[in-house]
Amino acid sequence: MNYTYKLKNIVSKNKSNLVIGLDPDLKKLPDMFLKYKNPVAVFNRLIIENTKDIVAGYKLNSAFYECLLEEGIVAIWHTLNLIPEDTIKICDAKRGDIDNSAEMYARTFFDDYNFDSVTLSPYMGEDSVAPFIRRKNKFVYILALTSNKGHNDFQKLKVGEKYLYEEVIDKSMKWNKDNNVGFVFGANHTQEIQEFIAANPEVPLLIPGIGAQANDLENLMKSLGRNENFVINSGRSIIYSPEKDCNENEFIEAVRTGAMKLNEEINDFKNYN
Repeated sequence: MNYTYKLKNIVSKNKSNLVIGLDPDLKKLPDMFLKYKNPVAVFNRLIIENTKDIVAGYKLNSAFYECLLEEGIVAIWHTLNLIPEDTIKICDAKRGDIDNSAEMYARTFFDDYNFDSVTLSPYMGEDSVAPFIRRKNKFVYILALTSNKGHNDFQKLKVGEKYLYEEVIDKSMKWNKDNNVGFVFGANHTQEIQEFIAANPEVPLLIPGIGAQANDLENLMKSLGRNENFVINSGRSIIYSPEKDCNENEFIEAVRTGAMKLNEEINDFKNYN
């Protein structure tokens, strides 16, 4: 099953465009998890088991696992095995390297871990992306216009009559022969999102920046209009909503409530549009 079909199916089934970012920081995990041999694996398990019916997918930022070395690799495997087969699995890796290195990354994330999609930095050009998009049943989200403060350093530089991020999109769309390329737009760039959708309504977007980054959901949803080809990622505001000294039931309740609340807000705005 290709990615766009899988995405549309799970959005329809769970009535959700929400992706939960599983970015576990040991310093922020509730104390109850620290007694386990692999705290991150248990932390992720409780989140998945209690939100899998109200999300479109989960996004794992590879940095939060790589820093844990072997324990992090084990946590990734445990986590991916818990995510339902029909639910999308995104690796937020932001890789971008020469072709032979890119091939090794593609093997790792797609062939070994079996993620459905991965985020990529396109700075090194087509050959750094090609090994990923050659896997036609997999999907890449290319960084276009990000939500961090430093995005202006490069992404909003003028290249002729266009911004650099627009050139990135134009070039990347030429690589999109198998419809397995989408883009990352920060939730704070509502005007640019609206313009992109008007020109490319069928191209999926990954939109971080709602929740802990405090961008405005209503304005974002207005910019999306009636488009369905998007997922909104929220991590910290959901996974760290429980108190540090919570018990298991309190943790489950806080996480599920946070996810349900955000998903309901997204759906309310979709219905309003």
